Amino acid sequence: MRQSMNIEIKRLSLADEIDLFKFERNNRNFFEKWVPGRGDDFYQLENFQTRHKELLEEQDKGESYFYLIKDEVGSILGRVNLFDIDLSEKVAEVGFRVGVECAKQGVALQALKLLLERHSDFTFKAKTTTNNLGSQKVLSKVGFKVVAVDEKSFEMNGQQVKFIHYIYC
Repeated sequence: MRQSMNIEIKRLSLADEIDLFKFERNNRNFFEKWVPGRGDDFYQLENFQTRHKELLEEQDKGESYFYLIKDEVGSILGRVNLFDIDLSEKVAEVGFRVGVECAKQGVALQALKLLLERHSDFTFKAKTTTNNLGSQKVLSKVGFKVVAVDEKSFEMNGQQVKFIHYIYC
């Protein structure tokens, strides 16, 4: 288990492609316990590379901002992103994930705080599933407030879950 560490968030770049692919592939089972899966196609290198380039194009247009959470030696620990950005309203959706080896160590909390500081002129929305207590705790600790819980549930990993919606101003 890692001790408290210094982290930074770095904007996603083309050079991150292979390391990010390995990170996503290595953490797939862990991620899919808490969030809906991305499907097998996502984990095929050629498809991943195409998607990576699409994300960089979105980022270049200012539609989204994608960051990698890295430790002091540059290893990828997770991701924290702003997407569905509405520049006229200064509203954006936030998403984050950390790898299994960094879970429950404050990495997501630190990274989310860095993201909110970097984009402090935005109002932020987020959502997580009712079974994802870790993400609920992170959002709450940073200051996000629950604004809604979906009425409809869906099945994920044999369990009925709902989305919880948050806002941070």
